[in-house]
Amino acid sequence: MPVSATNSKVVYDAIKAAGVRLVSALPETWLVHLVRLADEDPDMILVRLAKEEEGVGISTGAHFAGLRTALLMQNHGFLQSINGIASLALLYKIPLLLLITDRGTMGERDPWQTEGGKYTRKVLDALNLVRDELNRPDEVRGKVAKAMTLAQSSLSPVALLLGRDLMWEEPTA
Repeated sequence: MPVSATNSKVVYDAIKAAGVRLVSALPETWLVHLVRLADEDPDMILVRLAKEEEGVGISTGAHFAGLRTALLMQNHGFLQSINGIASLALLYKIPLLLLITDRGTMGERDPWQTEGGKYTRKVLDALNLVRDELNRPDEVRGKVAKAMTLAQSSLSPVALLLGRDLMWEEPTA
């Protein structure tokens, strides 16, 4: 599988370093190693979701219990979770760290992924959510730490888009 296990570990280590103790996710190709790492880590709580919007409620409850969380989702899942983000996290000032696989952008080969990539940034902007992109392993730790700091200080969701250059390794011939 061409999903980068090495860079997934870099992302996982960064979210742990930012104090995350609960991760919620659905199965998704680019997230496979992140979900496995969380599942194998006795210090991490992994909540497997039926739909992404559930993660907003779970992270809200965890926030009130004093835990830092990360929601791992594909951009289609982000689009599906808008109701929870708008009517719960934004309304009640809940810090969320959203790690969104940036599918449907340049280089996408799967036709079913292309539509989400057209709208993800526009919807993040419409919701007034701060966002940044993770494309290189050397920038991950710092950007994750800054995103968590901003989410906590602003009591608002903050999104990091996991780019193809970070998450995908093209097979060599």
